Amino acid sequence: MSQATSPVVEMTGITIEFPGVKALDGVDFRLFPGEVHALMGENGAGKSTLIKVLTGVYQAGAGRIVVDGVERTFSGTDEAQEAGISTVYQEVNLVGNLSVAENVMLGHEPRTGPFISWRAMRRAAREYLARLHVDVDPGAELSSLSVAVQQLCAIARATVVDAKVLILDEPTSSLQKNEVDELFAVVRELKERGVAILFVSHFLDQVYEISDRMTVLRNGRLVGEYLTPELPRLELVSKMIGRAEGELGSIEARAHRVAESAHDGTPRVRAVGLGKHGRVEPFDLELFPGQIVGLVGLLGSGRTEAARLIYGADRPDSGELELDGKRVRLPHPNAALRHDVAFSSEDRKREGIIGDLTVRENIALAVQTVRGVWRRVPKKEIDEIVDRFMEALNIHPRNPAMLLKNLSGGNQQKVLLARWLATSPKVLVLDEPTRGIDVGAKAEVQRLVIELADRGMSVLFISSEFEEVLRVSERVRIVRDRVVADELVNGPELTSQVLVERIAQTPEKGAVA
Repeated sequence: MSQATSPVVEMTGITIEFPGVKALDGVDFRLFPGEVHALMGENGAGKSTLIKVLTGVYQAGAGRIVVDGVERTFSGTDEAQEAGISTVYQEVNLVGNLSVAENVMLGHEPRTGPFISWRAMRRAAREYLARLHVDVDPGAELSSLSVAVQQLCAIARATVVDAKVLILDEPTSSLQKNEVDELFAVVRELKERGVAILFVSHFLDQVYEISDRMTVLRNGRLVGEYLTPELPRLELVSKMIGRAEGELGSIEARAHRVAESAHDGTPRVRAVGLGKHGRVEPFDLELFPGQIVGLVGLLGSGRTEAARLIYGADRPDSGELELDGKRVRLPHPNAALRHDVAFSSEDRKREGIIGDLTVRENIALAVQTVRGVWRRVPKKEIDEIVDRFMEALNIHPRNPAMLLKNLSGGNQQKVLLARWLATSPKVLVLDEPTRGIDVGAKAEVQRLVIELADRGMSVLFISSEFEEVLRVSERVRIVRDRVVADELVNGPELTSQVLVERIAQTPEKGAVA
């Protein structure tokens, strides 16, 4: 790590508010030349917002930014780039149908008068790529190259502007181990040249391998800044997750759901070697009728990716899936629904609710999908379904003609559950079903999940709140760095602290889940 005593970037008291939400609350952050600094925190912690303030996408409501000793206010990304701050995002921000040279030199093309000098552009691109030890034809179409090489091309483009600060936002999310090694070799070389690198990743192994220092955010606030070798994994995970705020009410479910008796017979769901390249390693999983299995892990660990394979939202490239003992292929979510498998996404806003439709229309969507476009569900039947589930789930206001976007977050979540329950599924996959809803609504959702299992439904339950998982689940699977690993039986000895320890545990080399 660089011994520089003055930070190249110093952010002090950064505060930014959106309607109803304080995204950052007095956050301090500093970045030194020649270091890799990891920005850590769970979803909603404020990492992306802090980066967007630094790069001029957002303007902070309070606080100051100092770059190279000069106080700056960036009104756009161009100004940040001119100050030497470049960003490489998780989704490679390049143009696939252009050449490598065109992508690397985009916006900085050598010109002769008003005309681009294509030969000079290819020569310059080759030089920038050579600095990163990337040997590709500058004339090749970018889309013909691997994702790893595309990432390196994006970094090469960032260095064209003589970056003092390079922000790498989840750069390894789509890379394999050997590709990560290549990227990290480049990162170390840039670090040796004095470039300050801000690194964002949910993979703890990679954070500890590449970073010198880390800053931890939680709920828009600074938890602290630490030297990486001095912060044990377990302590890092504890700082990221923190304690759950408030109580979810008196749910005596945990003792009810502990798995003291084994399930006999055929599993309702059986996955064998199910996996998807770059998303989640092949895993095995069994889910019996009336059973709730929890999936826990840090955001980006692969827990959602595993669930999406079971529901058919993504296609696996290895393994097989059985439902009630029969091998099935689920090429898309409609197929899953027809096999009585329902899935409630963690992204309620983007993949769940349709705010400009009514409550009634939102609840009826899945039922109509199962029936097909040529078999319209009669109005009387829809009305009966909507009335039944609005009452059963205590959805307020009790007005099915109301636009869904006008309901509270908790009631929107219950409308989503009603949508899937209306299809009478045998398997229900719930990804963060209580995120962003109030304490009372959380308790209601938890009670409902337990009741559904009591009636024989199989539930796969994903949540970032470990106490919640322990309240409802019989068994818990740990998901770590794209690997669905340990299976733990719920009981008095299984605590949130144990789950934190298992998530923070360093996987054994060559271990296979």
